[in-house]
Amino acid sequence: MLYPLKFEPILKEKVWGGEKIAPYKGIETDIHKIGESWELSAYKGDESIVSNGPLKGRGIDSLVKEYKGELVGNKVYANTGDEFPLLIKFIDALTDLSIQVHPGDEMAAREHPGQNGKTEMWYVVAADPGAALLTGLKKSITPEEYAASVEDGSITDLLTRYEVRAGDVFFLPAGRIHAICSGCFIAEIQQTSDLTYRIYDYGRVGLDGKPRALHTELAKKAIDYTVYPTYRTDYEMLPDREVEVVSCKYFTTSIFQLTGAFTKDLSGLDSFLVVMCLDGKGFIDDVPVHRGETVLVPASARKVEFAPDGGELKLLTSCIK
Repeated sequence: MLYPLKFEPILKEKVWGGEKIAPYKGIETDIHKIGESWELSAYKGDESIVSNGPLKGRGIDSLVKEYKGELVGNKVYANTGDEFPLLIKFIDALTDLSIQVHPGDEMAAREHPGQNGKTEMWYVVAADPGAALLTGLKKSITPEEYAASVEDGSITDLLTRYEVRAGDVFFLPAGRIHAICSGCFIAEIQQTSDLTYRIYDYGRVGLDGKPRALHTELAKKAIDYTVYPTYRTDYEMLPDREVEVVSCKYFTTSIFQLTGAFTKDLSGLDSFLVVMCLDGKGFIDDVPVHRGETVLVPASARKVEFAPDGGELKLLTSCIK
């Protein structure tokens, strides 16, 4: 019988990375400028390794192949096969990330055969005073106007800027221009994909000292030029309740702010459940968890209990409905 699984984090050094991830997760590392911690990944070459129980040392890719629907859900396995379909991250931005966009599934299949598109969401774990995110167009523009704004550096003026604080949520379907700015610490849920079209990067060089590549023309074809009234996801936080914040074909994400034990019924869910511990400590069934850890509850579980261990426990959960 499968049980809740924990994984070794995959730490990624980035030119824009900071120093918040290691202390937040309670780990020691010699890596400086950690920009991302890949908490659960089946991306080729970056497969997560189990860190607890009898399956310790096994890769998520081998587990999906062996346990199939028992691990991920029968419907999920029928749709995505041996690839675990979500990539779960923490992101720490000491400086601004590039302005970028991700392709959808159709464009990914056409331009990068064998790869997925990339729809994602952000949950703001923490933010420095004045920290902001850029997402979505302020006004309607043409592809030609987009290209001109990249050329003259005015692209930032075309994007909606949101000052953010802990608890803010943003949904980023493929095609939406966006950028994480300095001072933001983010939990990110996304499709298993690393396809990013870099639009503008402030003339920055990479860790290798070379200018970072831009993908202006690919981005031009990927962008959704629709203007929406808002790009922030509004919700009401209800203590000791499940609060669903995002639901799309790729994932459904909820927030729990718990002061006591909560049992979630999984009997009608034909999917795994990824649980990110955002704050506090406690248990997921019998598995101890603390701030900064991520746990995978298998699809074979009929229920799961979240229990704080003194104080409040804050969780972010994702599944596929």
